[in-house]
Formats: sequence, C-alpha cells, structure tokens
Amino acid sequence: MIPLHAIKGRGTATRIAHRFERDVRNAFDDGWDTLADDVQGDSAPPATQVTFEDAKSALTHNESPDIYFDYGLNPYRGCEHGCVYCYARPTHSYLGLSPGLDFETRIVAKRNIAAVLARELAAPRHVPRMIALGTVTDPYQPVERELRLTRGVVELLQQCHHPFAVVTKGSGVERDLDLIAPMAQAGLAAVYVTITTLNANLARILEPRAAAPYRRLRTIRSLADAGVPVGVSVAPQIPFVNEDMEQVLAAAWEAGARSAFYTVLRLPWELSPLFRQWLELHYPQRAARIMARIQEMRGGKDYDSDFATRMKGSGLWAELVRQRFEKACRRLGFNRERIELDASQFRPGEAVGQRSLF
Repeated sequence: MIPLHAIKGRGTATRIAHRFERDVRNAFDDGWDTLADDVQGDSAPPATQVTFEDAKSALTHNESPDIYFDYGLNPYRGCEHGCVYCYARPTHSYLGLSPGLDFETRIVAKRNIAAVLARELAAPRHVPRMIALGTVTDPYQPVERELRLTRGVVELLQQCHHPFAVVTKGSGVERDLDLIAPMAQAGLAAVYVTITTLNANLARILEPRAAAPYRRLRTIRSLADAGVPVGVSVAPQIPFVNEDMEQVLAAAWEAGARSAFYTVLRLPWELSPLFRQWLELHYPQRAARIMARIQEMRGGKDYDSDFATRMKGSGLWAELVRQRFEKACRRLGFNRERIELDASQFRPGEAVGQRSLF
C-alpha cells in the first residue's frame, strides 16, 4: 500500500470512498518506480474546482431539538476551509463525491440562491424566524470573495427586514458590515465566529484555509466596534488536541464577543476514518489516546447520534469539558444576556420588490 502523506493547505490526504460507492479502491505500488515521485510531492496538489447549480430550494427546516435555529441556508456545498473535523463532510456523499479531498476541492455554488430565497420568503406559508447562514458550509469561504452569493442573500434579508445570524471562520464577513451593522442595530442580525484554538500551527493543519486565529479575533473586534452582537464558538473540543479553551474565551471576550457556545467532536459516517487518518499523519503517538477519550464521550463508540448527547457527549470527560466551559464563561461574563432577534419587522412584500401600503 502507498503510505499517505499530508497535503499542504488541505485538511485531508485522500479521496476516501463515500458510503454509497459499490467498489472501494486502494492505491498500491505497481513496481514502475512512480511511488518515489508521489512520496516526494512532485505531483501537483489538488486544485479547487467550482461548479454551479440551480437550487430548487433555499431554506432548510430544522426539527432537531438540540439545535437552536429553525431555518438554515447554505449558498455553497463543500467548503474550501478544509477543516478536518467538519461534521458536514459526509453530505458530499449525496453528490457522489468524496467527503475527503472532494469536500474541500469540489465546491458547488448555488448561483440562484437569492432568487429562490426571495420566492420562499414571499410565500404566504413562510413564518419569519431567524435564518442561520452557514450550517453545513462556511458562507464566507474563499470563493465568496468572487461569487458574492452570501452578500446577495444578506442584501435580500436587509431589504425585507428578516432576522438572520451568521456562523463563520472567514474574515470576509467584515466586507458586508455595511449591510450587517444597520440590521444589527435594528435587532435583525448577529454573528458567531468560530475559534477552535489560538495555536496557529495547530490551526494550520486542523483548518488549513480558514482565517488565522489572530485574524478571527480582529474580525470579532471589527464586528463589536460596529455594534453587531457577536459570539464565539469554541467548537469542536477535541481531547488532547485543542486544549486552550479558556485562553480562546478570554481572547474573544477581550475582542468584544459577549456570548459563547461549544460542542465536542462529532464523527458521523465517513468522518470517523478521515479523522483517524489525520491523527496518524499528525499525532501518531497520541492517536490511540485521543480516540479513547472520544469514545469515552460516546458510550464506547466513535459517534452516537442521540439528540440528548451528540453535541456535548456524555461521561466523565464530557462533564470535565462542560465544567471548564461554564466556569470560564462565568468568570469572564459570557452569556449574561441572550441575543434576541426581532422577527416582527419582516416585510414579505419587500422580498419580491412590492412596497407595503401601510
């Protein structure tokens, strides 16, 4: 078998087979002296490819009791940030693509997302509640700089006064402050910035194409200075990998974040073997210990989808993480006031360019 090697700028090292494939293929040395070239990295690294699709719907409806939002919206499928731990990786399997390298190199852009959203918001059956942007992909990943699909969505939400929140690791959210800041002042917008660790070297291999930790702190400061309610996500917590939760919370508080939340690592479907590969490449001496703690939080399994425990885990180790988070939040002052967005301002006619008569 040809040994795997980390790829600079990518979170995973292989196009692991997705769960719907009938055949699984493994690379091996065929004896023609080509293995040395691959090992030395002479072959070109995989480039990012963007394809377009016409979305049939824009909003996803959430019914899971452990998730705080009712509607989700994702302008893209896949995410170039390449976070190895991303729970959304297995969604690429539905496209017939690998949750590994394909998820971070084969990006699908929903070019008509704003138009479809306008139609859905104007529908009589639509009940205005907060829309979460970036539930299974980052709305401010690198391709957004050019395509501006997320900005088109935010422009529409501003036009019809619909509340929304953004979850991102991308500093590109600052570009849209001209839209987000006025909405925030009207109680219609909030932003949550994910900072997994302050360790730049760890972030470079854990989430290789996301903004650097210091840059995300600067984004929090820019948002807070503009009057935007901003929170920090210290997710996911991975035993013996990102161990600086308290330091992240303190830095985020100093930057202006006033709410915080966390989850522990989830490893559904193909994400489990992908994360194990990552451990063997980057933390081989610690891999068994890390997986043992992860399984301890999941009742002896790599993952348990039970709504009661899938976000925070269970058992002694999960309890220790919970206590660390809550004590740090109390000490710093996080979560003393709940961010409430106002859905009463929604004007459905504005979504399709109709002005209200009243």
